[in-house]
Amino acid sequence: MRIINEIALKDFKFWSGAKETAEELSEQHFNSVETLLEELYPFGMTETEVNDFFWHERDKIAQWLWMKNWEDHEQEKK
Repeated sequence: MRIINEIALKDFKFWSGAKETAEELSEQHFNSVETLLEELYPFGMTETEVNDFFWHERDKIAQWLWMKNWEDHEQEKK
């Protein structure tokens, strides 16, 4: 059985390395990333796909948020 649940990205329950990425983002960041993901994946993503994206695509997320890479984001916090 397939159950589809639509939630805001900021409310998603991330796990493993994706949880660390999500903890670093503001609500505005989540809104920006969510908009881009909706454009790229018009039929949605599975929970695993969302989690893996946040875990393994940190540099892409940083670029979408106008940073060179994730390390720039970490430096910006200091």
